[in-house]
Amino acid sequence: MTSARFGLPHRHLRIIDSTNERARELAETGAPGGLIVTADEQVAGRGRHGRVWSAPRGKALLYSAVLRPLDERHSLLPLAVPLAVCEAVEAVAGVSCRIKWPNDVWIEERKVAGVLLEARPPDWAVIGVGVNVAIAADEFPDDLRWPATSVGGGATVKGVRDALNDALSGHVARPPDQTLDGFRDRDALLGREIGWAGAGEGSGVARGVDERGNLLVETADGELALGSGEVTLEVRA
Repeated sequence: MTSARFGLPHRHLRIIDSTNERARELAETGAPGGLIVTADEQVAGRGRHGRVWSAPRGKALLYSAVLRPLDERHSLLPLAVPLAVCEAVEAVAGVSCRIKWPNDVWIEERKVAGVLLEARPPDWAVIGVGVNVAIAADEFPDDLRWPATSVGGGATVKGVRDALNDALSGHVARPPDQTLDGFRDRDALLGREIGWAGAGEGSGVARGVDERGNLLVETADGELALGSGEVTLEVRA
């Protein structure tokens, strides 16, 4: 069974290469489900497709959690985790969050958080989350792929961390239908024109997600489903 609560044990470091790398090492050597790794600063943080995730020291939640073992409840983990992030952010600040499939959390169409999942089924998964908590607008790099924002509103890294522990503990074990309903309520792409590259190239209108969490796109040639590991998306309208 899944650990009843995330956050115990808790390994915190002042500086690290990557919380996900450390959590993976611990998972591979038998760390229990529920363990989290956090850091004040990381020098080799990664997002999807190897992109760099960086943040000023002490102003972002840099968080990785071990989930084990994996079973049928976790088939929609890539949707469940951003839902938990939304819930955590909204619990500490007067904001409303939506999800840009597959793994970005938005506040008013600006990225506040990202998710990176790594797994070795059926043994374990590492849930990596980065949340901009208190980063000023002029502290973000100029070359971001999408405009960024922070939680703000007086939120603290500890407050977001504690809220995320609670939210993840509930979301990772929810039935798939609840996860799908929750994601569809927060889908930031529904009805919008998108383009993609990776597994081929194309464009179309986003039409939600299927029962496996793939993105459905209406194209000139009919509807198709995109897998999260296959493509990089561009929102066009």
